Amino acid sequence: MSASERTAVTIGTRRLSLSNLDKVLWPRDGYTKGDLIDYYRSVAGVIVPYLKDRPLTLQRYPDGIDGFSFFEKHLPKGVPDWVARVTTSAGESGKKVTYVVCDDEATLVYVANLASILLHAWTSRVKTIDEPDFVFFDVDPGEKCTLKTLATVTLGIRDALAAIGLQALVKTSGGMGLHVFVPLAPGYTYETAKLFAELLARHVAGELGDGLVSLQRTVSKRNPAAVYLDFVQVGRGKTYVVPYSVRARDGAPVSTPLEWPEVEAFARRRGTAAPSDEFGKFTIRTTAKRLKSRGDVWSGAAWKKQRLEGAIARAQSLWA
Repeated sequence: MSASERTAVTIGTRRLSLSNLDKVLWPRDGYTKGDLIDYYRSVAGVIVPYLKDRPLTLQRYPDGIDGFSFFEKHLPKGVPDWVARVTTSAGESGKKVTYVVCDDEATLVYVANLASILLHAWTSRVKTIDEPDFVFFDVDPGEKCTLKTLATVTLGIRDALAAIGLQALVKTSGGMGLHVFVPLAPGYTYETAKLFAELLARHVAGELGDGLVSLQRTVSKRNPAAVYLDFVQVGRGKTYVVPYSVRARDGAPVSTPLEWPEVEAFARRRGTAAPSDEFGKFTIRTTAKRLKSRGDVWSGAAWKKQRLEGAIARAQSLWA
């Protein structure tokens, strides 16, 4: 994409006016807004399915990652008529919000042009807004936690799920942590999903112990060498960073789906390697190459929609 003050591009039948493409968003790497737009265009085929039909919250950095940033839930001013949207209540307040819904590449480019580096989507889709279609666990390492410990806990979550008949998926957060997902069959409420997430998290924490896992929400009370297992990001209006979203960190890292053997290799890693050292290798510059060699490892049959009734019954039997 040419780096000019204002450029017009046509995507499908949509004509977009892009501005300030030379604006540097990552000052220590030199990546510009044009680079961000180019990246999102290059992965549109894999990221749009994760965004489609979901209310979207934008995290915008108009002055780059070191400058002022803000979350934007409401439809941005001046949004084109062709951008899909949905009006619904956000969280427990009941307040109505009109959200962008990113159903196509043109909308993705439009929000990238707003310097929306991070893309946060709901865990449910517009037509089934009160039914999350997955449960996810945020495995968040403490400041002294090693890659080995993070991977060990994440594998513990996978194995606990497998023991009750559920298959899990995993991705990098794009920062220091990992996210574990269980795709759900239709029909579950947020409350059911949240209760299941808590059941699983408390079991894993009990099995692995305080040296590895903390459920303590207060940061100062956590073991800095352990991981915080966050199971509360389940609820109406709660969002997650979608696969292939960029993060506002040096190097322009990307939240990247992984294969489980990769996590197993992390768990065998010797020494005190930090998670960020490894996950920082997944960037807007390397993602295209990874997709070319591996494809989207979450696509197709990997995203197996599963029911919870049998799993909960097994958990009650095995973990009682």
